[in-house]
Amino acid sequence: MNTESSVHTMPRIGDMAPNFNSMTTFGKLDFHQFIEGKWAIFFSHPADFTPVCTTEMSGFAQNKAFFDAHNTTLMGLSIDSIHAHIAWVNNVREKTGVLFNFPIVADIDMSVSKLYGMLQPGESETAAVRAVFFIDPNKKIRLIMYYPLNVGRNMDEIKRALEALQTADEYKCAMPLNWKKGEKVIVPPPKTMTELEERLASKYEMVDFYLAKKELV
Repeated sequence: MNTESSVHTMPRIGDMAPNFNSMTTFGKLDFHQFIEGKWAIFFSHPADFTPVCTTEMSGFAQNKAFFDAHNTTLMGLSIDSIHAHIAWVNNVREKTGVLFNFPIVADIDMSVSKLYGMLQPGESETAAVRAVFFIDPNKKIRLIMYYPLNVGRNMDEIKRALEALQTADEYKCAMPLNWKKGEKVIVPPPKTMTELEERLASKYEMVDFYLAKKELV
């Protein structure tokens, strides 16, 4: 296991996603090479053969077509051996018919978990919390979610957040509360008096000059 940095700090939004080389259920992978040119969702789970984790990993697997359609690659992680990962993947496939068709990092030495701040001692010193990192094609971290060991994530929110990030990048806009794909977006507020006059003369849906929405063409 090699990392590009020995300093274990928690990455923040806007940081470059730390690179690592690790054994996974798809063989040894270089993270940056694996996600090259794509969006990525990198997520951790506390342990193999546990109930909440099984539902979450199954959710990612069952939505693989959605993530593929949104140019997004998936990678999971837990502090388990590669043998435990393989046995668990096979067990879930046999019992439910769901295949975890994305790589899962075997982070037995906890180095990647520490690199990404997935180990939070107040919750557990030996199991990664349920972290989700959204990483853009420039390998920049754009959104981070953290859940405790006993609360599963919301797959609808993960998908919504991904579409919001991608839409914001494409159209240079922002998203209001509870935004879903197809709904109006928020136009950046004016920064000059000229922009203000243009805003007031526009056909945007305006609560006031600083809060305006528009349909995406």
